[in-house]
Amino acid sequence: MKKRLWVLMFGVCLGLFSAMAWSTPKVGDPAPDFSLQGSDGKIYSLADFRGKQAVVIAWFPMAFTSGCTIECKSIAEKGHLIREFDVTYFMASVDAHEGDRGNAAFAAEHKADFPILSDPTKATAGAYGVLSERGFANRWTFYIDKEGIIRLIDRDVNQRLATSAEFMAEKLGELGIPKQPAP
Repeated sequence: MKKRLWVLMFGVCLGLFSAMAWSTPKVGDPAPDFSLQGSDGKIYSLADFRGKQAVVIAWFPMAFTSGCTIECKSIAEKGHLIREFDVTYFMASVDAHEGDRGNAAFAAEHKADFPILSDPTKATAGAYGVLSERGFANRWTFYIDKEGIIRLIDRDVNQRLATSAEFMAEKLGELGIPKQPAP
């Protein structure tokens, strides 16, 4: 009887831990930290921006697919709208960094002038709650203030892939993210 009780207690604790480990953070929560390689070869960490700049992370399912290509082109072509704000922005996926289908090649092909982060271990995607049951990231965008707090989670990105940059700039303004000082 005692053995069954311990097994049951262990199962309940394991279930609770698993649910907490892979739950999606909410608006108002601290954003999970990360250290991921960008398409430019550099390692980026959320902690590097804390107290300095807001951060936008646009998760996408897979490099070189149609929706991801449309979103990347929008952000690359209209990135000047986002750069008006005091923000660093990334796209991110669970794709590898290297290889013909990796994020470095994807960024180069679409002339992305911003880093595309690679999370091949899927640990950061799991921490952000974006990992789908198919093993890809959901197309969600996180807006994080300079104190590291999530201010907005956009789960409807698929509705406006071609205008992703314009929407990001609009949301940054609505969230009160300051504009860059004039040169």
